[in-house]
Amino acid sequence: MRILVIEDEKKVASFIKRGLEQESYAVDVCEDGVEGQHYAEVNEYDAIILDIMLPKKGGLEVLKDLKTAGVKAPVLLLTARDTVEDRVKGLNIGADDYLTKPFAFEELLARLRVLMRRGTSGTPVLKFADLSLDPATRRAKRGVVDVELTVKEYALLEYLLRNPNRVLTRTLIAEHVWDQSFDSETNVVDVYINHLRSKIDTKDFSKKLIHTVRGVGYVLKEE
Repeated sequence: MRILVIEDEKKVASFIKRGLEQESYAVDVCEDGVEGQHYAEVNEYDAIILDIMLPKKGGLEVLKDLKTAGVKAPVLLLTARDTVEDRVKGLNIGADDYLTKPFAFEELLARLRVLMRRGTSGTPVLKFADLSLDPATRRAKRGVVDVELTVKEYALLEYLLRNPNRVLTRTLIAEHVWDQSFDSETNVVDVYINHLRSKIDTKDFSKKLIHTVRGVGYVLKEE
């Protein structure tokens, strides 16, 4: 899953980025409102963390323009000013939630998970055919068989499960599972797809779920 963090305080941005990456998210960071809005409009994100107080362009103005532009990623506002007026204004413009600084990372993570679950019809467990993944427990299963995953395998499977029957290019996968600067010309995407196949598409299962689209990428679908 790919998250955009628009935050000008370097220590706060670094704290959020490091924590999210440890949870297997790919994270882009922008330090001002103008750059952040540009990133949000030209890239596809699963959630945006947006500080209200930003240089060049304020967070609420950025939020308003993103909603006008039709950006659908849920937005979590960060504010150092715990006033009802700020919170109400942000929510009225279109923010999905807010968090007051200072905050515990666990709370930030919990709020993000809630926002992204809303984007999957409120279903906390991701399912496709007999394959399931619970983001809360990070537990994967194929049928009744538990599947042990590494951090990147988990992130890759989550992205596939959130986009079933959609052909995903290697570039899209690289951007969502790794990060903005990832070199999509390497074969690491193919390597990790093969790792996943060795765990969920084994000979023990009659149906293969991960399919190659030659020259393009991969798709999660039933045969």
